[in-house]
Amino acid sequence: MAVKIRLRQQGRKNRQTFRLVVTDIRNPRDGKYLETLGSYDPHQAKNNLQLNTERLNYWLSKGAELSPSAERLVKGVAPEVITALKSQKNAARVKQAAQRRRLKKVEKKAPAPKKAAVKKAAAPAVEAEEPKKRRTTAKKTKAKDES
Repeated sequence: MAVKIRLRQQGRKNRQTFRLVVTDIRNPRDGKYLETLGSYDPHQAKNNLQLNTERLNYWLSKGAELSPSAERLVKGVAPEVITALKSQKNAARVKQAAQRRRLKKVEKKAPAPKKAAVKKAAAPAVEAEEPKKRRTTAKKTKAKDES
């Protein structure tokens, strides 16, 4: 199950508030969710985002992804969470790049088959093949006979 941390709309028309929730990506924006991590009120000047950072870290460690808007909000309240998340992603990227480099070195060290041996092996196979005969269906032959 792919899990995402995103905003869920609440409130009335022209007075929206949002909840930061953990949900399956297949659920609609205002659909069911697994857990509420905080709330956001854009109409307040200060303290407009309440966030449970412990639970946020828990879900991020389990593989949940932040939506872009949720990431912007969390960055304002808990920038250490975002920096830790980005450093983990960079470390994983560096590790994958090192593995790719190792595989390329192994492939270069493996001896390639000689070209002459490959041509000799391929030549008898080409001679053994016969040209394919064309088949015609009964309908086509009848049409040819009638004309």
